[in-house]
Amino acid sequence: MSSFLSLRFLVLRFSTAATSVLTGLLQTFVFARVLSPEQFSLFLLVGAIGFTLLLADLGATKILFVRLRQRHLENDKGEAVPMQTGAIVMLYLALAIVGAIVCFFVISWLRPHGWLQSFQFALYFVFTALNLAWFSLRNVAVAVEEYNFFEGLEVSRRFIVIATTAAMLIGLPVTVYLIIINVLWLAVLTMCLRRLKVHGALPMKLKGAVGHIRHFWQENGHTLLRSSVFSVAEIYIYNIPYFFVPTMYGLGAPTIILDTAFKVFRGGSVAYSAACDIALPRQTRAYQQRDLRGLIRSTIIALGLCAVPTLIASTVLLFAGQQLFAFLLGPSAVMPPIVPLLILLLVANMVQMVALSLLVHTGFFKDIAKAGPVVAAAITLGMLFAYLTKADIVEFLWIYAVIYSLGALVYVWLAWRGPLRVVQNEAPPADLKPAH
Repeated sequence: MSSFLSLRFLVLRFSTAATSVLTGLLQTFVFARVLSPEQFSLFLLVGAIGFTLLLADLGATKILFVRLRQRHLENDKGEAVPMQTGAIVMLYLALAIVGAIVCFFVISWLRPHGWLQSFQFALYFVFTALNLAWFSLRNVAVAVEEYNFFEGLEVSRRFIVIATTAAMLIGLPVTVYLIIINVLWLAVLTMCLRRLKVHGALPMKLKGAVGHIRHFWQENGHTLLRSSVFSVAEIYIYNIPYFFVPTMYGLGAPTIILDTAFKVFRGGSVAYSAACDIALPRQTRAYQQRDLRGLIRSTIIALGLCAVPTLIASTVLLFAGQQLFAFLLGPSAVMPPIVPLLILLLVANMVQMVALSLLVHTGFFKDIAKAGPVVAAAITLGMLFAYLTKADIVEFLWIYAVIYSLGALVYVWLAWRGPLRVVQNEAPPADLKPAH
């Protein structure tokens, strides 16, 4: 079965990407109007900490994807990989809950008389932290070609979150909003787990879970170390500005400006991920069959699909960027003129995502493990330079954008010398290539 460029998957995947971007922008619009600038920036900081829980994955999800995808393509009925995957998903769910509890007690300790706000921050933490488990489930669904069901759940969840977020403008309390979006998480997680379990891709058995995690480490420890280096570097690259900016420039407007810029920047990542996912089944099949023409074709189509949201976003930013930001932020902050910077980040992110998706999903963890820390170190030096030169926030963002763009070119080079060259060297004669 090949769902490469199936119309249903294309519509669903781009719908989830579009609603994800809309959710982020709407949240900015609403929070800017129902929260004080300090509360707004604190929610952003808690959310950033929640997303850093992705560090716990250490690249395990991508390793499991490669093994699950191979198992699916070979029609292997072995239970070892699904059992390990189920154990790791349960671990990620537990980490989100434990992290929320810790968040509650830490905020309660820092603000002894604000237990309600502590509860709100804990709910927002778990809302962001559950993305770790959801990210794993998306990879499982793609590996076994159950992505249409997954994307249907995701787009439904996003539409409900959008409606609930907008309801705060007409009086829905923040606490009620946070409870609703977490109950919604519970519902879609339960439905997704049941579906994947029925298909034998994700048995969720508490008994023996620790043993399955240990066996996974024993079998994949060397590869996991490599992928974890890259994963830690990626999380660092995308999240360290959320800690540097409040420290360097303070809470309130500077943090809100950073988050708004990164919502555009990282919103591009969501769209690019969608485009790469559409090409992914065909890419992985072509790589396994050493079909160079099919691999190049599917990669070029992924790049072409990514170019569409890049052009749309760049056009909007060029002609209405400042007006859009003024509308989103209202009185909470004034967005500086950084449209060229944002377009540079979008293009660099597009190029990197296409190359990185090919590298990760064909198992080239050794190569990306070398590149990630180099880019992370360069970002660190950039922050040090910004600190020493007393750069303002716009100058810091330019430093970040230039370093990030140079890093994207590294991944393009790795993709060329990695999976593309392997397939080129091992491709069968033209008359023996698989028919498509």
